[in-house]
Amino acid sequence: MDVSSIDVSSIDVPSVEAIRANRVRLGDRVITTPIRRLVDDALERVVGASTEVWLKEELFQRTGSFKPRGALSVMLDLDAAALARGVTGVSAGNHAISLGYSARQLGTTATVVMPRTANPFRIQVCRELGATVELVDNVHDAFARVREIEASEGRTFVHPYEGPKTALGTASVGLEFIDQLREHGLALDAVIVAAGGGGLTGGVACAVKQMSPATAVYVVEPEGADTLRRSFDAGSPQSIDAVRTIADSLGAPRCEPYSYALNRLFVDDVVLVSDDQIRDAMRLLFRSAKLAVEPAGAAALAALAHPMRERLRGKRVGLVVCGANIDIETFTRQITQMPAVPAA
Repeated sequence: MDVSSIDVSSIDVPSVEAIRANRVRLGDRVITTPIRRLVDDALERVVGASTEVWLKEELFQRTGSFKPRGALSVMLDLDAAALARGVTGVSAGNHAISLGYSARQLGTTATVVMPRTANPFRIQVCRELGATVELVDNVHDAFARVREIEASEGRTFVHPYEGPKTALGTASVGLEFIDQLREHGLALDAVIVAAGGGGLTGGVACAVKQMSPATAVYVVEPEGADTLRRSFDAGSPQSIDAVRTIADSLGAPRCEPYSYALNRLFVDDVVLVSDDQIRDAMRLLFRSAKLAVEPAGAAALAALAHPMRERLRGKRVGLVVCGANIDIETFTRQITQMPAVPAA
């Protein structure tokens, strides 16, 4: 994709200079997560010996996922009165955790609304960080409840993935990745990053494409939460009626206009993976990289190992390992569950 031909006048696209300045503003409230080249026989058997794999290990970010980058980028712009009233948000876990962390960092409070199906471990972490947690039946109800909180308590709604400030924060993942590879004298042929609502993918793609136009950016979604793929196919933001995937961190009910536009401008393609393929990737990351990740954190490798394997054979590929907020029992259950054998 030639970014020089992209018309960015219709939306607020973060420049590389703005992304870099915002990263400085975030300071040590977030860390520059490590990268590493993953070299392992088991990995080679899956993706091919000629494919070079680099991990951006965002699971080591504060709170265990990339989410504080966006939440803090929004909250640092709140005035004193708004900050005093606190924030609210909707999340299956990672964004809620990041709001608790960010509120504590900035000396305020957070009330988060989560579906009852959220992992109990994530609910516990939210509460340990000082957030007030409300549980509702599903993510659609969660958005309705958070609007009530916003209206009645005056809290600022920090969206889990939508908006220019969120993208400005998430773009720092891509900025760091390109900078870190350049320190090795290298450039990536492709980056794969998982999408929930598209806030991370839009930000990463925006940074990568402006810094390294020849690098392809691919987004991966679970088959059971394919809002961005549907949106790309329809040419406009789309919704899904329910989330049906083990990768609950990627379970956005709808694609929002800004995130859709940013992804449409900078992303080369959106591919889908099954839950079984995600489990395979969780097992492979555990074996090859010694990383115990949540399903969302394995989605990028699942895409490389399955739908993108031949397309990226022989390429230097960067994978964003986006998070690892999972308890031992759930992780064990997922990696030990094998695909059902089809009936004869």
